[in-house]
This record gives sequence, structure tokens and C-alpha cells, in this order.
Amino acid sequence: MGRADARRVQNKGKKPKKKGIRRFFTWKMLLAYFVGLIALGVGAFWALYLYVDVPGEGNPAAKLQSNIYKSSDGKQIARIGDVNREEVPLAKIPKDVRYAVIAAENKTFYTDPGVDLKGTARGLLNTLMGRGKQGGSTITQQYVKNYYLDQRQTVSRKVNELFISLKVQDKFSKDKILEGYLNTSYYGRGAYGIQAASRAYYGKDVDKLSVEEGAYLAALLQAPSQYDWTAATDAGRQNAMNRWNYVLDKMVEQKWLDPAKRKQMKFEKPGDPKPSEGLKGQNGYLVEAARQEIIRDLIKEGRSPKDAEQDFAAGGWTITLSIDPKRQQALEGAVKNQLLDHLDPKAREVDGHVQPGAVSVDRKTGKIVALYGGQDYLKHYTNNATRRDYQPASTFKPLILVSALDHKSQTQDGKSISPATIYDGTNKRPVVGPGGDGYAPENEDQYSNAAVTVQEAMNRSVNTVFAQMAVDVGLDKVKKTAVDLGMRGDGTGFDANPSMALGSMGASPLDMSGVYATLDNHGQKTTPSIVKSASRGGKDYQLPDAVSKDRIVSRDTADGVTSVLQGVVDDGTANVVQNAQYQVAGKTGTSDDDKSAWFTGYTPDLITSVGLFGEAPGGKQVTLMDTGGNGRVNGGTYPAKIWAAYTSNALDDDATAKFDLETSEPAAPVLPSKPSAAATPSASASHSPSPSRSPQSTPSGSASHTPPSHEPTAGPTRHTPPVTPPVTPPVTPPGPTDGTDPRPNGGRATATTG
Repeated sequence: MGRADARRVQNKGKKPKKKGIRRFFTWKMLLAYFVGLIALGVGAFWALYLYVDVPGEGNPAAKLQSNIYKSSDGKQIARIGDVNREEVPLAKIPKDVRYAVIAAENKTFYTDPGVDLKGTARGLLNTLMGRGKQGGSTITQQYVKNYYLDQRQTVSRKVNELFISLKVQDKFSKDKILEGYLNTSYYGRGAYGIQAASRAYYGKDVDKLSVEEGAYLAALLQAPSQYDWTAATDAGRQNAMNRWNYVLDKMVEQKWLDPAKRKQMKFEKPGDPKPSEGLKGQNGYLVEAARQEIIRDLIKEGRSPKDAEQDFAAGGWTITLSIDPKRQQALEGAVKNQLLDHLDPKAREVDGHVQPGAVSVDRKTGKIVALYGGQDYLKHYTNNATRRDYQPASTFKPLILVSALDHKSQTQDGKSISPATIYDGTNKRPVVGPGGDGYAPENEDQYSNAAVTVQEAMNRSVNTVFAQMAVDVGLDKVKKTAVDLGMRGDGTGFDANPSMALGSMGASPLDMSGVYATLDNHGQKTTPSIVKSASRGGKDYQLPDAVSKDRIVSRDTADGVTSVLQGVVDDGTANVVQNAQYQVAGKTGTSDDDKSAWFTGYTPDLITSVGLFGEAPGGKQVTLMDTGGNGRVNGGTYPAKIWAAYTSNALDDDATAKFDLETSEPAAPVLPSKPSAAATPSASASHSPSPSRSPQSTPSGSASHTPPSHEPTAGPTRHTPPVTPPVTPPVTPPGPTDGTDPRPNGGRATATTG
């Protein structure tokens, strides 16, 4: 037997040795690696724990500073935020109020270790992945963030928050931590700490708060501005109520509140805020719009709404507004001359219910050059320029056409939709197609015409046409187009149903100015901005572009709709705004029962949206009928008059005369107009046009009103007569149409005026 054979016999039954990298991955080695990794992690954790110290004092942001606002020429408008904080000992805060906050934010506060490792890990992961927003922090962690750190969403801040919280938990008692948290949290209305919040919302010291009031303040901690009863939308108020109920139910669950007493509790509305005298007139509205914009941008950077609000309220900002003093004066003068001077609340109750709002945007920059929020911020806290609780009515109709053109949509019988397409405009005609559900809107003044082009339907704001068009395009597609253009898709009652053709959702003049500015900018997304520049602590804040380089819709689509909206001015409901010096495109709108009236229009240089809202004391929406003693109020009266007077002064001699349009959309043919109020609804999906009409045809249904009888009813689709806007509103025919009460949160309206 040779040596090789001998070795084979000797090694028989033995496992071969692993060679190369495999020798490092035996199960024993893997176990050792795992144990070593755990030990390394524990060691690193302990090292960080020893390294991170509790700061000796709170950060500067924990001591409220001022925010300074300036106009575009550098003059100071307002200084806001001069210490609205008053620390109180825990003993002064009623125990029920303390329990309400604990129930809302961290029900295991008195038994937990002060940190939520799972929530913190989730927050770190979200931050690393760029998601920004995170939740799950304990009251201890929130106190540390408020008092020792800041509101930025960074990995280092979250790590510091974790270790400082562990040390604070060891250093201070739970009651001391709770006291610090209650005195440093932000509750909205510029109020830091629960004492300031109690004064801001209920006008009383914290020790006088009831359980119900304390539960509302606790609810505010989740979303201060959104849950502020005075400024909140209907959806925001409902969410605030839900949160209030949640707080009280959790108190019952923790045995901090008697169930029988809980059942008897009713929500007590907080009082209106008391703004600083420095915010009188338009100043308060301008400042509030700028505040909302900065907070919106901070949220886009990844901060939660609560953190963004608290960070901004901490102060230290210097904000220069884009408001042009000359144009601001022109807008205020137009509202006064064309509306306010015609009102007499002593003679007519309705005149005391009129709330005007307007926003004007420079096309090239996307900056807001003038804003009108109401007659006086100190008398009417709600900003009419940014409120979203009224329907935009027929000013929404162009968005349906935008969606139709951009999606190259077809009618039910397969014809392409264009300004020349012929629809059935029969009054109360049922909508045909998926999602129509037999919806049969009423046309203004019972207008009824079995053959009407899209152009003429836009001129007259024929409801049945646009309700049908919305179904033809696809309800979800229409809604997506509208949201992409700048409308809010949530919290405003924006439902994807045919009644959206009436503009049955909620929208603000700010929203509509952005939508129409995008059209004026040939489809480039325009998000109106009132902030020209902003800085904090000597560092400039990078503002997002107001006019995006990206197109939301094609230029062909945007320019095609602009061309159609010129027809509304030349031959339709907005003929009062015609001007010999420059071209105008726009759309009127009036909601059912005249609760809101609109005109949103634009020139090649300037976009302005004017809204008129009927608001009785308590915020109830009421009709504008007989405002100024002039009967029906629609978009072609006061809103259009304000728009025309303002625009002519704001542009002066610097106006670009014509739109620069590039569109392939065919012009609409001129059809004989023979509307009949007695015509019966038609259920047919299409009709055969006469030889003189476009070969395109399609069914239709919509929800807006045609112009009042004093407006033109026929004529060519484009001309620009040398007419300057009159300075006094005309007397319009009385008599609103019957229909359901339109609600921003979703009720199906029956008719709106163009």
C-alpha cells in the first residue's frame, strides 16, 4: 500500500475542511457574529447615552420671537409673535385637563419609560427614506423636541431626542415633564403653552377650563390650524369634533372620566381670535396668507403639519411679500367703488352679508401682486381670498374642457370633443353613460336648445352640456385634471360625480387664480405665491418656483381653452369686461340660490379671481339676492365689475395686447340659437346636425346657468368690440332658480349661473 492509499484510509470518515471564504460562515461563527453585533450595538448605544447631555437651557425657539412682514418695497407691514406665552405651574392646571392631554397624546405616560423605541425607529426609517412625517413620540419626547431641540426632521435630531428623553426621564419626575410639555406645546393662534391657549380660545385662565374645553385644547395639539374652529373648513371642523370625542372616550377608557358624565357632554365652540391692532384692514389677510404659504412649504420639505406650524410660530422669520402697493391700492379701490359704495346694510339686510375676496397674480412670475381678504381683518377674521367653503360654480366648467382636450376624449357616439362639437343642451336632459346615474341638471332660466356647440355652451354656461361632457371624459379623469391644475381634492367636498360640472365642491379665489394662471402660462403649473423672499436667523430660505418648468397639460390644450374663454368675454356672460386695449379670457360663475358669485379672468399679463360670498353671522351661507337693491347677483355683475375696474388700473398702459396662442382646436360654427323654456328633456345620446353645423355631435348634460336675459344670445364666436367696462353694476332680472342647497361637502346642486 502506497503513502497516498495510506492517507486515504486514515482520513476515511472525516469531513473535509472548508476552504476559502466558507470557513468564516460556520454556524458557530455566525452565532459569534450575531452576539458580537448585539454587543457592539449595546456598546454604541451606551456610548451615545454617555456622550449626549441634556442641554443646560432651552433652545432659542422655545422662547417665542417675532416674525416680521414687509411689503415688496421694503416697508414693514406687521411684527407678529411678541411673546404669547405664560408659564403656569402644574398645580394651576385642572387634573381633568391634564388627563385630557395625556389621553390625546400618550395614555401610558405615567407608566412608560419616556421613549417609544418602535415609533422612534419608524421615524428614523421614514427620515432616511425621505418620507419626513412620523408619529409615535411620547409626551417626554415631544417635550424634549419642543424645549431642547427644534422641529427639523433629521436623523441627528431624532437620535438626540431619544437619548435626551432617556436622561430627562431619569432626571425629572413625570409631573415635571408634563408641566414642561403643557407650557411649551403649540396650540395655534400664536399660543405657546396651555395658559396662552386658554386665553386665545376661551378668554379665561387655564384653571377655569371645563373638561369639555380642556378636551378641545388637547385635540388641537394634533393639528392646531386645521382644528381651529373659526378658521377650519367643514371637513376640518368635523375632524376636530372627531378628535374631541376621541379624547373624551380615551379618558373614559382610562377611568379618568365617568361614563355617565361623558354622555351628557356637549361640544362648546371656542371664541373668535382677537388679532393684534397692527393687523387691521388688509394687513391681517396678507400676513395670514404668507404664514399659510411658509407652513405649506415646510410641510412639503417633510415636516408634519403640527411641527411646521410650531416651527413657524416660534418666530425669527423676516418675510417680504410680493404685494405691489400700487396694484393693492387699485384692488381695494375697485372693491370699494364697484361694490361697497353700493351697499346699505341699514336699508337691506343682505348688504350686511356680502363678503368679497380676490387674488391677482402676475403671469410671468406667479407672484401674488394684490389680495383682498375682506373689509377688515379685525372685524372679519376669515380670509375671503383663501377660504374654501363656497362653491366656485361655473368657473369650474373650463376644467372639464381642459380634461377633454388633454385626454383627446370622445362623446358617447365616438366623436372627438372640441370647441366645435355639438351637444344637446336640452334643459333637464338626463346624463348618459357610466356614472351619469340619470342626473338631469337644470339650465339657467330654463334655457333649452337641442343643438349647441361647446363654444356656445361655454359662452352661455349651459349646465346639461358640461355634466354630459364630464361623463364623456371620465369623472375620475376630470377630477385628477382639476387637482393637477391646483384645486384641492380633499376636505372640500370634491366628489367625482356629474354635479362637479356645477362646481359643487369648495374652492377659494387663490385656488382659482392658480388654475387659470396655469392656462395663461400655456399649461405650465402655476402655484401663486405671496412670499417674495424669506429669511431666518440671517439665512435665506429657498422658495420653490411659483411657475413650474413642467407642463400639467399640453400647450395646445391650454391655449385652446384660452381661446374658448375669450368667447365668454366677447359673446357670453362676461361681456362686461371687454377692453379695447387688451384681450381678456375668463369665466363667470354663480352658485345655486346666489350664495356665491365669481369672475375669474386673465389677460396676457395678469390673472385675477374675484369671489362674492353670502355669509350671515355665525358663518351661515345665505343668498346674495338683491345685494345693492339690484335683484339677482351673478358672476357678470359685481365680480366682473370689480375685475374690470381693477385690471384697467393695474395694467395701465403696460398691457400686452394679445395672447400668444398656439392651438389646433377648430373654431366653433355659428348655429341658429332658438332656446325654448318649454322644451322637453331629451334622452337621446346624439342628434344629426343640419348641413350648416359641424359634423361632430354628442349628448350632454351640465349644471350651470345661462346668462341673464339682458346679455347677448347669439353672434360670432370671436370679436373684440371697443367697449370699456361701465362703473356701475346693471340691474339684473330678479328671481333665483329653484334647486337643492349646494354644500361644499358634497350635496348635489341643481343649477348654477354662468
